[in-house]
Amino acid sequence: MPPPAAQAISPAFYDRPVLDLARALIGCRLFVDGVGGTIVETEAYHAGDAASHSHAGITPRTATMFGPPGRAYVYRSYGLHWCMNIVGGREPGAAVLLRAIEPVEGLAIMATRRGTADPRLLCAGPGRLCQALGITAALDGQPLDAPPFTLLPRTGEPDLQVGPRIGITRAAAEPWRFGLGGSRFLSKPFRRID
Repeated sequence: MPPPAAQAISPAFYDRPVLDLARALIGCRLFVDGVGGTIVETEAYHAGDAASHSHAGITPRTATMFGPPGRAYVYRSYGLHWCMNIVGGREPGAAVLLRAIEPVEGLAIMATRRGTADPRLLCAGPGRLCQALGITAALDGQPLDAPPFTLLPRTGEPDLQVGPRIGITRAAAEPWRFGLGGSRFLSKPFRRID
């Protein structure tokens, strides 16, 4: 079971530039009804970014991205998978996509939801992560500092990897993907830069 929610991250944590937020989330621990683990991979998006859902402005789908920081922005990707972002940043329309976590608590629940017991495949990728944690559109707009969410601070300074975002076609070269160095739970390895 995760530590008590009293230790959860405060709403002020999300009030920072979205690239800084994406970095700061690496190593934090996310739980949904006690199921979850350590965030090991994120990507940053903002309203001025051609790859962001918020680029075209406020729509019924993107309204959460323009709301208060520290909320979950949950959407369906390609009509198949739920994906979750954490709204933040100092400008409206900014959010951080959660790409992968290292599963720690509730592995049996995750395995049932995902149909696999391989810990490496439980939460490696935004769709897998949401399926394993039971995240759906019902959680869109919900605050991260209230149930069913618990978001806890990291316990040390992580070995941070940086690279271009993946799975997109617009603004794909931006180095706005962040990961925990050495993690075997990433959705995709970072390219080695010599």
